[in-house]
Amino acid sequence: MNKFLIPTIVIVVIGISGFFVFGKPSSEPSMQTPVLSSPTSISTEATQPAQDETVNYQAVFAIYTNSVFRVFTAPMYHNLSKDVYIQADNPNIVLVKKSGVSWNDFFNTLPFSVTKDCLITGTKETFCTNPTKTLKFYLNRVRNDNLLNLEIKPNDKVLITYGDENETEINKQIEKLSSSF
Repeated sequence: MNKFLIPTIVIVVIGISGFFVFGKPSSEPSMQTPVLSSPTSISTEATQPAQDETVNYQAVFAIYTNSVFRVFTAPMYHNLSKDVYIQADNPNIVLVKKSGVSWNDFFNTLPFSVTKDCLITGTKETFCTNPTKTLKFYLNRVRNDNLLNLEIKPNDKVLITYGDENETEINKQIEKLSSSF
């Protein structure tokens, strides 16, 4: 009987020790156990373009102040961002290289300032809405005072104009924008 008692005690001690060392079994998954999602929980985000997706398209813009067309041929305006920029050969064409870039993002790359109410040029000329003159924004021929917050889309045509122009003069600016670039 002695020869079976000692191995039995050893097995019981090992079993009890194992229980205290490794703990009791749990019905909850451990943090190391991967949890697989069901097919119905697969995200559809993969079909949407990523915010940082590389793209390659262009848009057009023109700025007029008191009926004078602003020219951006000076090198200080060219190739200032890898995501959105203009070049010397046609500085009214905006080259967009990253999705999700807004018009405000583009204008912030340039050495001038534009807000909903004011335009401050690279030479520090200031054109702000006042009782007699207005800063106006047009996107694809339609006035849009929220332009700066909008994403640049392929082939967008943007006109920013400041002054006391009438509808006929603004339409001429829009026509020149549409036909020149």
